[in-house]
Amino acid sequence: MATENAVRRTSADETPPVAAEPIDEPGARASDVQDARRTKTLSICAVTGAALLWSSSYAVTKKVLSDVGPLTTGALRFTLAALLLLAMIRLLAARRRRPVERPRGRQRLLTWLSGLLGITVYFILENFGVEMSTASDASLIVASYPLMTMLLELVVFRVRMPLIRVVAVLLAAAGAYLVVRNGAAVGGSQRWTGDILLLLGGLVWALYNMVSRLAGGRDAISVTYHQMTAGAAGFLVASLFESSDWSVPSPTSAALLVYLAVGCSVAGFLLYNYGLQALKSSVAVNILNLVPAFGVLGAVLIDGESVQLTQAAGGVVIVGGVMLGLIDRT
Repeated sequence: MATENAVRRTSADETPPVAAEPIDEPGARASDVQDARRTKTLSICAVTGAALLWSSSYAVTKKVLSDVGPLTTGALRFTLAALLLLAMIRLLAARRRRPVERPRGRQRLLTWLSGLLGITVYFILENFGVEMSTASDASLIVASYPLMTMLLELVVFRVRMPLIRVVAVLLAAAGAYLVVRNGAAVGGSQRWTGDILLLLGGLVWALYNMVSRLAGGRDAISVTYHQMTAGAAGFLVASLFESSDWSVPSPTSAALLVYLAVGCSVAGFLLYNYGLQALKSSVAVNILNLVPAFGVLGAVLIDGESVQLTQAAGGVVIVGGVMLGLIDRT
């Protein structure tokens, strides 16, 4: 970087005609605007792709949890994902004929922390939540995550919260209450506890987004690999608590674990981290509003779950609150 800055300063000092600069500026500005728009479009598409992949994870995880413990499921899923990413990094380095950029110093610590938060802690809460509750509840509750991220951003950056955003928070909270209340009424205290764990997962996910943005990093594959490695390491330690129940998964569970690792973990996190580089975390998480609709559909088709009217109404209210919270952002 120092060499690049030195070259730029030297080039600027040696440029003779000042009058020639205005001729190139309009074209350069237009090119910059086009590049920015293209980057934003690609980022939105990437996060949308991640949302579509993740929307299937709740129903698939519910299937796997009937055969494999929650902590063991996470350990198998993310260890396989980390190994796949390591292979990708080695192939990429050989193709480029240079090592892939690695996070260093403070960036490395923040990347590992984000991996522990967004993978180990979040998916422990999600796996136990889905096991105790339902895939449809999880899909609807995740719609409240964007608002949790928005609130965390407002608290951390001390941004004043306008009235419309206060209303949005209350509206989304009311929607989450409807979903959780329905879960308690239909499934009893266990489902209620599962829903609460899923809500706590939203707070952890908001922290993950904040730490990921602070960590930065230009190479999405490198960032995702180090996050996945940290998260897998955390899960491997946690899975020791289930060691007495370890057994060989059924062929169906093994195939679903591969899908969770390749599709939902590797592809999903690569797409999401790529999009997060150019989008605000609250904007990126807001695109996850696609998850409830497709997640509930997956729960019905894959797990044969039924969706109650109160539950569906709560999901609609949550999404409405999130969308309202995006109006007139400051």
